[in-house]
Amino acid sequence: MSDALLNIPCTTITGQQKTLADFEGKAILVVNTASKCGFTPQYKGLEKLWQDYKDQGLVVLGFPCNQFGHQEPGNEGEISQFCELNFGVTFPLFKKIDVNGAEAHPLFVQLKKRAPGLLGSQGIKWNFTKFLIGKDGKLVKRFGPTTKPQALDSEIAALLK
Repeated sequence: MSDALLNIPCTTITGQQKTLADFEGKAILVVNTASKCGFTPQYKGLEKLWQDYKDQGLVVLGFPCNQFGHQEPGNEGEISQFCELNFGVTFPLFKKIDVNGAEAHPLFVQLKKRAPGLLGSQGIKWNFTKFLIGKDGKLVKRFGPTTKPQALDSEIAALLK
């Protein structure tokens, strides 16, 4: 895993420094999340993917973002508590970030370049856009917010073989 994407520093919701390289040898599902979004119930599906596949090598990483309709207004403590209480989230969450614009987190800048959206668009359109990265660190695919986590089941299973 020598790819620069894997060495971008990220801060967990509890303040620890991590990079994707910390999850070497695992398939990684990176998702920009929000607590007050119509797609927020996807937290439950993301947690199910995490529970179903973590022992086989999947890690789900949630990155709260307040850029879409101000649907993630809380601080890190409030976000963490909301996710745990309402959806039983145990997968790793990170500090609230921007995914678009001048202040976009470098991880999302790279993810968008490597897996553009429809018609080559690099912008993220809404909360719960998903990026699936293979165990070798090679980006595999981008999924829009309307793609439910359970729809990724077969893709994840294939990556983990």
